[in-house]
Amino acid sequence: MVQHLVGNLFSGAFATPALPSLSLGGVSASVVDDAKAKAQDLKNKASDVASAAGDKIDGARAAASTEVAWHLRTFTPFFLRDDPSLTPERSIGAAKAASKVNPNQIELYSGKYYATCALGGAIACGATHAFVTPLDLVKCRKQVDKNLYKSNMDGWRKIYAGEGGFRGLYTGFTPTLIGYSMQGAAKYGFYEYFKKFYSDLAGPENAVKYKDAIFLAGSASAEFFADMALVPMETVKVRMQTTFPPFATGAISGANKVIAAEGTGALFKSLPSLWGRQIPYTMMKFWSFEATVAAIYNALGKPKDSYNKVQQLGVSAAAGYFAGIFCAVVSHPADTMVSKLNAPLKPGQAKPTVGTIYSEIGFAGLWGGLGTRILMVGTLTALQWLIYDTFKVTFGLPTTGSAAPDPTKK
Repeated sequence: MVQHLVGNLFSGAFATPALPSLSLGGVSASVVDDAKAKAQDLKNKASDVASAAGDKIDGARAAASTEVAWHLRTFTPFFLRDDPSLTPERSIGAAKAASKVNPNQIELYSGKYYATCALGGAIACGATHAFVTPLDLVKCRKQVDKNLYKSNMDGWRKIYAGEGGFRGLYTGFTPTLIGYSMQGAAKYGFYEYFKKFYSDLAGPENAVKYKDAIFLAGSASAEFFADMALVPMETVKVRMQTTFPPFATGAISGANKVIAAEGTGALFKSLPSLWGRQIPYTMMKFWSFEATVAAIYNALGKPKDSYNKVQQLGVSAAAGYFAGIFCAVVSHPADTMVSKLNAPLKPGQAKPTVGTIYSEIGFAGLWGGLGTRILMVGTLTALQWLIYDTFKVTFGLPTTGSAAPDPTKK
């Protein structure tokens, strides 16, 4: 019997129903059964815990995969979405997932993301508008008096000779730099915010269906606030550029002179006209840019990801210039009104209104200086997109050209 029990002990056969309760070295066989039962119970519990942990891991993986897939659709242009080589690892969504591991990576849609976009916009708009001040100077003066200069070159020669050389050509530089830096920060930062906001508000299916409307609404909303930041310095700039000699030497002194003579409200009186100029301009700027980028890659015949960053930034600059042409044409009449409203008054002259200006110059007069403005706006818009996208790439963000999520791809 003892031999049989020992054999069962080494073979692991503890479940023999006929096993008698005999003493084995002072330990009851029933105690051995209890130990086996407890060991089996612990094994079962460990298996349950492992299974639960596995389920949680699988769930986390599925959630991460869904999030990456959503961002893949969100940040991939529509013309690339059916590219079979496009994987989450190559998508911008992977960058967001990686940001949780790499603390130096900027997470998409975070406060730091919007702040980075705003800073990029400030640099892009402030630097470019300040750079083309000589073009803007001639354009503004021709809008006020179309017979003042025969051409851009004629204007620059006369300004250089009679108004202090290069210093004269950059009349209005300081308020331009300040005003458009503030405007650029609000324009690009709020555009990124409102584009995401309206996409979420519309829902995945409608965000795809009405993507153009979302781009237009997002840019219009952004520009509404951006113009509030711009208008005081825009007023000072135009006053400086359309008086002979300039009525102020800098942005602060100019603002103080306007306030002292006409009150604080004078700095904002051209805001409605500025909205009329800048909102259509910005709507066209952002929408046409994204459409032009898509058209360029379609014409090249290869997906965007097959080009390196330098080549992609070249596309951004080219698309920006074409977009600038459309922007200039759409917004030029309102730009003429802004220049006329902010032009200095002659002694005894009543303050002009949009109605009195139009009755004086007519429809044709609204287009004075258009050629100069196309050259100016095309140049600065191309530079803005190049600078803005370069800034984003430098901080690990995707180049501009995002799209709403596609509900047909889960």
